[in-house]
Amino acid sequence: MTFLWPWALPLLLAAPSLAAAYLWQLRRRRREAVRHPDVSLVRAAAPPSRRWRRHAPVALVLLALGLLGLAGARPQVEAAVPMRERAVIMAVDVSASMCATDVDPNRLTAAQQAVRRFVSRQDRDTRIGLVLFSGFAQLAVAPTTDRQPLLEAIDTLTTGRGTVIGAAILKSVDAIAEINPDVAPASVDDPAGMLPSGPVTSGVSPTPSAPNGPGGPAPSGGQARAGGAVPEIVVLLTDGANTRGVTPQAAAKVAAARGVRVYPIGYGTTRPVSLVCTRQQLGGIEHGLPRWGGPGTRGSDGRSFLVIDEPALKEVAHTTGGQYFRANSADQLQGVLDDLPAKVEGERRQVEVSPALAGLGLLAVLGAVGLSVRWRVFP
Repeated sequence: MTFLWPWALPLLLAAPSLAAAYLWQLRRRRREAVRHPDVSLVRAAAPPSRRWRRHAPVALVLLALGLLGLAGARPQVEAAVPMRERAVIMAVDVSASMCATDVDPNRLTAAQQAVRRFVSRQDRDTRIGLVLFSGFAQLAVAPTTDRQPLLEAIDTLTTGRGTVIGAAILKSVDAIAEINPDVAPASVDDPAGMLPSGPVTSGVSPTPSAPNGPGGPAPSGGQARAGGAVPEIVVLLTDGANTRGVTPQAAAKVAAARGVRVYPIGYGTTRPVSLVCTRQQLGGIEHGLPRWGGPGTRGSDGRSFLVIDEPALKEVAHTTGGQYFRANSADQLQGVLDDLPAKVEGERRQVEVSPALAGLGLLAVLGAVGLSVRWRVFP
């Protein structure tokens, strides 16, 4: 247990001090008691009572003083944060590599099914938002408790060229800033020079307002958050590597400065055999899928954009305080998403308990008053 106001702890001495004064008063009364020749007559005249009853109200008052003194120091304890108190931003990769058929029938279809199940199984009070990214990142559904627009957006995913993982993280931070005024939006100039490209808006589309947030964007300024991690989290599902724009590592520093944790999921195998998507998944337009190992699928360092950049994703998780997960198949992806609430709920945060202690102190005072009235000796 820790205390926000430790200087208030001396208030706890009030209870033992008053207890000592009460005991001294009892002894003084015994010394000054009036002697009577017929004790049996006094006992017969006095109403029946138990000796402990006259001390019970005093004990409750002393207990109340102790509880109120402890509450005044504003104690904090570690407690698990339930999933229903969080907002979850699902950032889903919809690049052309999601058409790979190494996951049956293809990566995108299996991901749609897994994400749909994840959304449907969350507590109805949990706000969920959806960020989609390929060549740019966009907030498809602002954080909401209404599952219908989320499920409709998941069922109609379409692919595009490119993978901007860094921009997706920044767009997710912006979505959280819409519902949490303690989180500064990422779509502002970066005064600390965290991002190599200056403004953090590279590859990021405008953010719509949250349907059930506090009503309006959070204050801008991009200042680091000193209060630790926020309850909102980002679940990043990608099967490739960043192709342009802000790097995932730079975006992770922006998220970490705001207390936003990112949980990346690396999805797919390292050898996708072919890329096949339905006409609907291609947006009704046959834009031509890149060939595995063909032109435009590798960066200057020889890394394939169609294969997970695990070092980058692990660094994102480490920087933001999240956790990295690997899913080679549809079943593994489903298992990761099914287990995610337990992983997140296992995290703990400092919770102030002074209101509860003050409430107990008030009940103790009311109990003392009630007992003193009920057990009074004379009417």
